[in-house]
Amino acid sequence: MTENPTGQHRPAGPRARVRALPPWTLLAAGVVAGGLAGGAYGALKTPAYTATSYVVAVPAEHADPEAALGFAQAYGRVATQVAVLGDAQVWAGVPARTLRDSVRTATSPDAPMVAVSATSSRPGLAADMANAVARALTRHAGDTAGATRVELQQFARATEPAEPSSASPALTGLVGASAGGLLGGLALLVRPRRDADGPGRPVSVPGPAVAADAHGTP
Repeated sequence: MTENPTGQHRPAGPRARVRALPPWTLLAAGVVAGGLAGGAYGALKTPAYTATSYVVAVPAEHADPEAALGFAQAYGRVATQVAVLGDAQVWAGVPARTLRDSVRTATSPDAPMVAVSATSSRPGLAADMANAVARALTRHAGDTAGATRVELQQFARATEPAEPSSASPALTGLVGASAGGLLGGLALLVRPRRDADGPGRPVSVPGPAVAADAHGTP
């Protein structure tokens, strides 16, 4: 409540009421709002599934075993090129552009192996795309095996994933709560602080003087 110039009290405005709240309410509000937003995002977002197929580079007889490791690194880089995806799209039943956006490869510095991973909202399609790219890559490596003396062989086929690889609502809610708490903490730091003696009262403006007082009493 504040006092107006006439001496009467009036309700405090919204800004004054916000300042009167305990400081920790900003932090709590940020955590709750962030957690709710993150959980809703995780629940409404379409889940994604990832399947992985593995191929291994095998050196020919009397070939340098170290060459297989080097060619595995090279094949991992060309797996998503047009020449490979052009064949893979026929077996996967999707356009090459979809394969380029959905397929990723990984290699190891210690083993001559290439991991081909595909992600999709449909578990079966994810496995089909990974296997199609691995098959196309193996075929292209076989076409040049006479010159490279290294060929690719299927090591493990991709299987239909049983669980999504995308974040669960619980995880997105936790991330949202953390972000909301951080924002609430920042808002708490920049929040205007009240003086030690509390908020000052507005200065009372004296009412108009009575005519008798203004001219003096007779």
